[in-house]
Amino acid sequence: MAKRVALAGFLHETNTFAPSPATFDSFVQGGGYMPLARGPLMMESARGINLGIGGAVAFGEDAGWDMVPVMWCGAIPSAAVERDAYTRITDEIVEGIRAALPLDGVFLDLHGAMVAEHVEDGEGELLARVRQVVGPDVFIAAALDLHGNITDQMVQAADVLVGFRTYPHVDMAETGYRAAEQLDRLMSRGTPFAKAFRRLDFLIPIAWQSTVTEPAQGIYARAAGREGGDLSSLSFFFGFPAADFPECGPTVVSYGATQAAADAAADAVLEDVCAAEPAFAGISYDPDAGVAEAVRLAAAATRPIVIADTQDNPGAGGDSNTTGMLRALVKAGAQRAALGLMVDPAAAAAAHAAGQGAEIDIELGGFSNLPGDSPFAGRFVVETLADGKFVASGPYYGGAPMDLGPSACLRIGDVRVVVTTNKAQMADQEMYRFVGIEPTEQDILVNKSSVHFRADFDPIAETILVCTAPGPMPLSPASLPWTRLAAGMKLEPMGVRFDPPLTTQEES
Repeated sequence: MAKRVALAGFLHETNTFAPSPATFDSFVQGGGYMPLARGPLMMESARGINLGIGGAVAFGEDAGWDMVPVMWCGAIPSAAVERDAYTRITDEIVEGIRAALPLDGVFLDLHGAMVAEHVEDGEGELLARVRQVVGPDVFIAAALDLHGNITDQMVQAADVLVGFRTYPHVDMAETGYRAAEQLDRLMSRGTPFAKAFRRLDFLIPIAWQSTVTEPAQGIYARAAGREGGDLSSLSFFFGFPAADFPECGPTVVSYGATQAAADAAADAVLEDVCAAEPAFAGISYDPDAGVAEAVRLAAAATRPIVIADTQDNPGAGGDSNTTGMLRALVKAGAQRAALGLMVDPAAAAAAHAAGQGAEIDIELGGFSNLPGDSPFAGRFVVETLADGKFVASGPYYGGAPMDLGPSACLRIGDVRVVVTTNKAQMADQEMYRFVGIEPTEQDILVNKSSVHFRADFDPIAETILVCTAPGPMPLSPASLPWTRLAAGMKLEPMGVRFDPPLTTQEES
């Protein structure tokens, strides 16, 4: 008899320090994710897409599962998920799973670092509710982002948690397939795995977490190599270091046929990451210094110098509208330079109203309300206009259809800016090309991203620089105004340990 499995997904990475919350409409639209989908449309949309749900559907079809698609949605990272959005989505998922009973298993495509306005452990709460509905004998598996802040409640409620192994995330579908494979293994064996859970004591800046460089590359390769025999699954999670709650931080989760196997594997990865702590650092530049270095390097380069505008990364809660890097490019008189994305609906509308070829005097971006950021006033040429619809064909988005709304290429001097209405992380070359900018022909590219852009831009880059213009996601977690982080957590590798502020009652 075919195994009956319910499938659902709810993805959000929450920066509790970011300026803008995630609304229900954020999940309907999807940003860089596919739009909200239910039932048969969810299955149809998931096929062939680089998301965990895509891999799960592929495995389920290969394995002959009787699949019951409930609902899938995701929204670009931001501040907390609004209470209404969280409640509506989790209620629909839980009730959809209840209606699908009896079940052999449940597959959930989650992120792992969701915080709602009223629930600090978004995935743990959802998993606990699903467990309550299906009971102790139905197996629950979840595919998770490697930036998941894994909690005790998540580990207790799920039978297996499986994390990405790449950043940039090019293995999202592969991870969904692996998680579904683990679920199938559980349903066949009929008994849970032994599990082990370990927590590290230091936060790691996301700009230095890339798995295409050391030390992360080796850590993940060695972890993957440990699977086999009595060890069924092993995942290391960097955590998302911008969620102000006690269980924020890196973790290791392992599953095996025996407790000894699970414990040994988790301890081995823990030791590996701790040994690499000093290596989780890098060099960054302020905007003017970074542009000056890029101009210097570009003089002898044959490929673009790529700058990561890391602190305004929409993948970490930024709104992609700060102007520090634009200001530095114009100030330096940079030639053959392009920046993307600048999310400014008013500027995009003004460009469309003026028409292609027009010159417009506008204030662009800079409405983040962040210290050190302000609108950039200037006269721009409207070089091209676009409706914002295209396919992001690079390895990160993996063929996802994009809708950035009315968009334009605005030029000031020899600096071109991709201006859009909707927000998405600049992680695909097509996000330049859709407004007529050929990225391979630029001397300097400024991407509002931290690491994901590397999947599509590493092959065309002469080198990559990291710049720290004002933005809502500081490069170092030590710069954030923490209040609820676990006492004793180091705020960066080799950094100071967090000392919680005294409460009013403690002060008195």
